[in-house]
Amino acid sequence: MSAPDRLDLNVDMGESFGRWRLGEDAAMMPFVSSVNIACGFHAGDPATMRETVGHAVEHGVGIGAHVGLPDLWGFGRRQMAVSPEEVRDYCAFQIGALSAFVTAAGAELRHVKPHGALYAMCSADPALAGAVAQAIAEVRPGLPLLLLNRSTAQAVEAHGVPLVHEAFVDLDYEPDGRLMIERVKTAWDPARVAERAVRLVRDGTIDARDGSRLDVGAPTACIHGDAPNSVEIARTVRERLDAEGIAVVPCEAAAP
Repeated sequence: MSAPDRLDLNVDMGESFGRWRLGEDAAMMPFVSSVNIACGFHAGDPATMRETVGHAVEHGVGIGAHVGLPDLWGFGRRQMAVSPEEVRDYCAFQIGALSAFVTAAGAELRHVKPHGALYAMCSADPALAGAVAQAIAEVRPGLPLLLLNRSTAQAVEAHGVPLVHEAFVDLDYEPDGRLMIERVKTAWDPARVAERAVRLVRDGTIDARDGSRLDVGAPTACIHGDAPNSVEIARTVRERLDAEGIAVVPCEAAAP
């Protein structure tokens, strides 16, 4: 469980592709502490990766590789039948690609987080979570891996990779703790998202869709850059955390 006075606020971004633009990445940077940058499989392209890394360095936020399934048309939110070996190689490829732009900008990669369907698959399947961890160990040893829970911790940590438990304050949960991934991100009430973030820090819980409370105790919370009101949400959450005296710090500083 995270310390009562700190939280990593991370955001998925860098998800534009070619002439197609998604999200207001630069406008969100001042309000968050970590960013998960798409690496070209579910979204993103070389120019977008370089640009987003540049904004992250400018604002001093932690940079993570947002690795996904090779599914540009479905934005990585459709499950695919893939083997652990394929997942390992997909992730090694993407981590290496983003690392090149991070190194070119004079910065360091700080974490890895799967995207969309791959995130759900890895959070439920130790073999797939271990495959991502193997890719990390081979390409950027020691980087933490962000996942929904610690059920796959043994498979991940067998590769010397720390697992960081993550919560989502702008997505619903099933009562059993499963995440309800939206195929197209919808707008959420910024005040509700902010309240969920504060409660996550204060008592380690988050509400499920039926009103029950789940004990999650995560040191990092995600908001999405592709929501229609993403900037308003980021600003509102950050202002509320600041008002509550909760420090917003990068992933490695928030983790216990």
